[in-house]
Amino acid sequence: MEHFKALWTIEQEDGSFDTSLQELSTDVLGSHEVLVQVVYSSLNYKDALSAHGHRGITQQFPHIPGIDAAGIVLHDAIGQFQSGDQVIVTGFDLGMNTHGGLSEFIRVPASWIVPLPTNLSLKRSMQIGTAGLTAGMAVLALQQNQIFPESGEIFVTGASGGVGMCVIKLLHHLGYQVVALSGKPDLTETLMTIGASRVIDRFEFMSEKPRTLYPMTFAGGIDTVGGDVLVKLMKSLKFASSVAVCGMAGGVDLPLQVYPFILRGARMLGIYSADSPWEKKKEIWQLYANEWNYELDSITETISLAEAPDKLNLMVEGRSHGRYLVQILD
Repeated sequence: MEHFKALWTIEQEDGSFDTSLQELSTDVLGSHEVLVQVVYSSLNYKDALSAHGHRGITQQFPHIPGIDAAGIVLHDAIGQFQSGDQVIVTGFDLGMNTHGGLSEFIRVPASWIVPLPTNLSLKRSMQIGTAGLTAGMAVLALQQNQIFPESGEIFVTGASGGVGMCVIKLLHHLGYQVVALSGKPDLTETLMTIGASRVIDRFEFMSEKPRTLYPMTFAGGIDTVGGDVLVKLMKSLKFASSVAVCGMAGGVDLPLQVYPFILRGARMLGIYSADSPWEKKKEIWQLYANEWNYELDSITETISLAEAPDKLNLMVEGRSHGRYLVQILD
């Protein structure tokens, strides 16, 4: 193997960036110890940012984006894995400053690799991907803070995105009542079909005059947006409720007083799956292989590597929804 196909993001002379499917030399893969043939990958918002030259995600170009990969070990220079082992790689530096999973092959450190659990296929692992891994960590955090189905409604922001839809499916599977917040009215029926008990329009939700505190409505929340949406959600929690926070597309600043925390005992739980310890990732993958084994086809579109650049453009433009599974090896 001297050449392989991958998405290749280059910086052009005018400072813009272009991402296209290219045939590359294996020399670009670097010197990490484990060579993996990628069977499936998936698309995440972070991939879209990397593919459009976002220096906060990727500092050096040309670059192969893709923070997710599932495939088969071909060679491990240190012998931790055997040829033929099926494995998952998500997060860490994959697809950021290490060439990523939107490629036929990756080279990664052994410490990034999770063996594929029994009862979980490579395809399903990438239907889940980083979006589902993040969703799982958020749901588990609510459970660990005593937020259970009988506690009341769970508010999910950014409901039409990859993380949001994974959250809705998982919460519904576990018996929770889900209230979905979305700025895409045309997806209301879809969100109801996958498990939301009701859907609130984001513009309607944010149109109310700002208040110090709102009526205690939600038993918990999973926020993929941040900014003012998160502020209003924190002010709308029941006593001793929690919000798992895992996104910031709507802003990074929180103009929030301490009243929800002191007067209502609210808790904000930070979630970031990329650099989570290997053991935590393994725990979540095991849950998806067993108790969390629910249907994902309804929120997943399978695409080829050649189709990925157009989908990444849709993600940056805010015109995508659900999960994109990238089939790399037929």
